[in-house]
Amino acid sequence: MKITISMSVAFFLLSFSLFSQTIAELKLKPKEIPKGYTLSDGNNCVSVQACTFYNDIETYSNIVGKVKSKAMQSFKSRPDSGSIMYFEFEHVFKGERFLQGLLWGKGGQPTDEHPEEYIVKGKFLIVWSFHPDSPVREKSEAKIETILQ
Repeated sequence: MKITISMSVAFFLLSFSLFSQTIAELKLKPKEIPKGYTLSDGNNCVSVQACTFYNDIETYSNIVGKVKSKAMQSFKSRPDSGSIMYFEFEHVFKGERFLQGLLWGKGGQPTDEHPEEYIVKGKFLIVWSFHPDSPVREKSEAKIETILQ
């Protein structure tokens, strides 16, 4: 009986923490930004498709679901620049196949010309539009993986 109650409480807390997250908690804080990078206004997407998805997300709502909130962080440094796009949907994100086609075309995976990567965790979708091996992307991915386990 005690084990069942303990497991139920643990499951509830785990579920609660995943669904109580906000985009603000997922964003990189100033002290987390790798040395040499600065925040910049607007977008620094590597390919236009990623920022088109961000800017026109409502157009795709019948395919991907309705967005509850979204935010973007853009970064620049001398050798690198890019943007992180954060989306929270009202329900679980359902447009993964569509997103892959939009970002990468028929190849279905990142290329030098379209290096975007993304992660889906329940209601959250995060898209990184950076060139491979970007320290900002690596830092952000690690943070998000820790928060949205």
